[in-house]
Amino acid sequence: MPLFEFVCADCQAPFEELVRSASAVEDVICPTCGSSQVKKKISTFASKGSGAGSFSFGGSSASCSTGSV
Repeated sequence: MPLFEFVCADCQAPFEELVRSASAVEDVICPTCGSSQVKKKISTFASKGSGAGSFSFGGSSASCSTGSV
């Protein structure tokens, strides 16, 4: 089951919810106020890169350089 991030449109509370399927996202309610007016947030993913300009992709890492060549 994927874990999704949501925000309540009524009370603005952020929360996470395990959702069984894409259609079950419509049944999610806010645990703070009970509202069904929730919006799924666009989640970011974690990477193994360290520092600004670094990223990790498929086991290799690269970093950006802004110095002159």
